[in-house]
Order: sequence, then structure tokens, then C-alpha cells
Amino acid sequence: MRSLLTLLFALWLLAGCSAPEPWRTESYVFGTRVELAIAAAPEAKARAAADRLLRDFDYLHRTYHAWQPSELSALNEAIAAGRPHQVSPEFAAYIREAQAVAAAGDHLFDPGIGRLIALWGFHTDDIQPRLPESVSLKALLVQKPSIADLRLREGPCPESRSGEPKSPPSAGRGEGGWCIKSRVDSVAIDFGGYLKGVALDRAAVLLKADGIDHALINIGGNVMALGSRDGKGMPWRVGIQHPRPQAVGGAPLATLELRDGEAIGTSGDYHRYFEIGGRRYCHLLDPRSGFPAVGTQAVTVLIAPGKATGMRSDALSKPIFIAGADWRAMAQKLGVEAVLKVGADGTVSATPAMHARLASASPGLAIGRVP
Repeated sequence: MRSLLTLLFALWLLAGCSAPEPWRTESYVFGTRVELAIAAAPEAKARAAADRLLRDFDYLHRTYHAWQPSELSALNEAIAAGRPHQVSPEFAAYIREAQAVAAAGDHLFDPGIGRLIALWGFHTDDIQPRLPESVSLKALLVQKPSIADLRLREGPCPESRSGEPKSPPSAGRGEGGWCIKSRVDSVAIDFGGYLKGVALDRAAVLLKADGIDHALINIGGNVMALGSRDGKGMPWRVGIQHPRPQAVGGAPLATLELRDGEAIGTSGDYHRYFEIGGRRYCHLLDPRSGFPAVGTQAVTVLIAPGKATGMRSDALSKPIFIAGADWRAMAQKLGVEAVLKVGADGTVSATPAMHARLASASPGLAIGRVP
């Protein structure tokens, strides 16, 4: 899933033209553009660290791809066949974490609805403007597939009753393995909206291990800041893109400065969608109705430094977006204090914590402050 927050390299100039420019590189991973800026480090050191980082991103993309052959798609095939499946400790840890995140947000964001995503055609890069068959949609809603249906047990999977051999160990990282069995066969895992955040957290660890203390990592709009832009305290500055750029003449909706260890992410109806009869259908699906969420154009969250900051910046914007009119209550339930929301009518509002952090707003655009 692509989000709306875009890293605007030009905005760095606003922080002061006298500072030396960070070393920068770009790539294309997770179906989106990845941008990396490294400051206060020799180019050779920055380049070596970036190469290692991008290799890790590629590993994550290949291992946990939802619709191309991968460890994740192998699990989905086993679930559909009603078989237990053995995965790596790393994979099992991600599933447990995703289960906890889904539960915290009342399963409005649920990585177990891969079949619903496929039914709408959002499981491919070539999105077609078509509605799902109502019979298939209703049948899936009756089963209510969820990542909560997965049961994990440490150790190898037993042989099936039919005498089929137990599933081979996952090729993922880590020794040993975990056996996974689903309560219902309609569950299909899709880590879109979760994995980019995981990648940000891994990036922070890898960069620091390579002696990089000052960097800005952007994965399709999920951004994490390390240190400062010049290595001496000058903040990184990013722009939040308006979901309807024409409304602000292509200018950013607002800008803000990211502090060391903070991450920001946006969910919106902007990139992955199609239109039929003038109505927009986006990839952010409400598991309760089976239809794309309505009532919101975009939600941006700012997450303070801490455990799983990157993952939280990616995953927690989703249930807040899908909650619609109840977005404020959902943000409070999730412990997210800094939120910026663009409603279906284009109205822009921010929580006090986010409002205080916005460095500037697009001229003529009013950003309301909500309790």
C-alpha cells in the first residue's frame, strides 16, 4: 500500500542553504520508491551502508510478497488447503506482532483479509476498475477471515492425517521454526500497510550498526528520521502532500520537522484506487462492510521514538483512516496523539499535538484544531 506522505527533498533547502547537502540515493522496493539521505558521513561509508540497507529491503520484499512466490504466499497456499505450515521464527514474530496491532485497532486494519483485497483487485500492480461479485463478497463477509484466526505453536508441524509429510522449514532467517494453522481456510495474509514500517525499524538498526547516526529514510511516504540533517542539530524537514494536489496548486499541505527517532506515515485514497460512475474506490478496505472505507481522504500520524516506531507509523494510520467519523476515538485508543486528517469534504483538522508540530501550511488552507 502506498501512502500519501512524500519526502520533498527541495524542502531541505528551507532548513538553511549553508549546510552541506546529505548524500542521497533512490531505489524501487515494496512496489514503491525508496529514498535514503545520509548526512555527516563520508560518501564511501554512506554508499556501503545504503547498499546493505537496500539488500535487506529486497530480502523483505521477496520473502513476504503477498501475491508472488514467497514464504508468505506459501503460507497462504497451505491455509487455503487446510494444512499446517512451518515458518521461520522471524516470520512467526511478525505474525504475532501483526495480530497484536490488529487487535488494538479493533481489526479495522487486519493483515488477514488478503482474499478480500484480491476480490477487489488490489492484490496486483495492474488495478482494474471493477466491482467484486456480490455473492463472493457476502460469502467472505460471513466467514470473517482475520489474522486472529491463525494459531502458532513453536516446533515442527506434525504429519497430516492423510499421511502427507509435514511442511518443510521456512527459508526465512533464524534457527528452528513455528507451526501455523488457521481456524478458517479463507484467511490470506497481506503485509501491505505493515511491512514498510517494519523495514524502517530494521533500517534504523542497520544504519546505526554501520556507524550512520544521521539519516532520513522514506519508503513510499513512510519516513523515519535519525539524528539531524547536518549532524549538528539541524532538523530534517518533510512535506505532507495534499490528497487532492490541485486544491493547493500542487504545494504540500503542510511541512514539519522530524526529530531524532521519529517516524511519520500517511494512509489515503490517493494512489491505489479506481473510479466507476464518478465514485472512488480505494485500497483501504473496511473489514466490517467489505467495501473501501469512506469519509476520509487521508490520515497522517506522527509517532514518537520508541519500540517499533516505524511499524507503528505504517500500521496505525490505517484503523484511524477506516474509523471515519470515529477517527479521534480510535487514535486515542491506539495512543496516537499527533494526527492530521483530511475529511471526505476536504476539511483539514489536526489534534493539538500535531497542530503544534506543523511548521507551515499551504497558503489559504485552514487546518482546524480538534480536542
